[in-house]
Amino acid sequence: MITVASWNVLHRVHAENWRSDIATRWPDEAARIAAVTAWIAERPEQVIALQEVSGDQLASLRSALSDKDIHALRYPRVPRPRDGTTPLQDPTEHLVIVLDEPGREIAAESFENDPGNGALAVETAGIVVVATHVTGDPRRTRQLTRLAELAPPDRATVLLGDFNIDRATVASTLGPDFTVADPPPDSAPTRPRTSGAKSQFIDHVIVHGTTVREVAVVLVDGLSDHNFIRATITG
Repeated sequence: MITVASWNVLHRVHAENWRSDIATRWPDEAARIAAVTAWIAERPEQVIALQEVSGDQLASLRSALSDKDIHALRYPRVPRPRDGTTPLQDPTEHLVIVLDEPGREIAAESFENDPGNGALAVETAGIVVVATHVTGDPRRTRQLTRLAELAPPDRATVLLGDFNIDRATVASTLGPDFTVADPPPDSAPTRPRTSGAKSQFIDHVIVHGTTVREVAVVLVDGLSDHNFIRATITG
């Protein structure tokens, strides 16, 4: 049994470019970064996948969580602020996995059709963990195919990330060998929205060769535009 989670922590440049209310709520990005790190430090999950991690946020995690094994993929694309300025010292963007136990990196790659998203695969505690951020347009089909390839046929695998699409679409693309966890009916959304038709459940825990239970969405107190999704993997 192992507990896992995923959270898109919202890169500051994306927050400002898309006029997110998180940027307004947290005018001091250094304070938000410290708060995000402190929030993660308090979580009991053994595996946490993070998306949209700025270079500043990654440095904060490495400094504060010295007892964890932290793996990171740096994307070749660096987010560019539309107004030309950013409070970040290091605006690079990363995909991150935070582990209680040591892990061995298997793959770290940006997607061929989008240098700003990708997959990071690590073996730990007898399972393969794949963290990902999937593009929110038809490019996702090729990306999901690649994610399926990263799941060894003879090993328990869990995919964690922001898939930018609803559960049913992800499940139909990955196929019957993968199970996309379904949060309880009364669950808070993983990506709350006040307008638009896009699904509010776009962050997923997906398993292959194992089972998932105790799925829950945890509110993050306004630290990001995404909430935190967690689950227990068994079998």
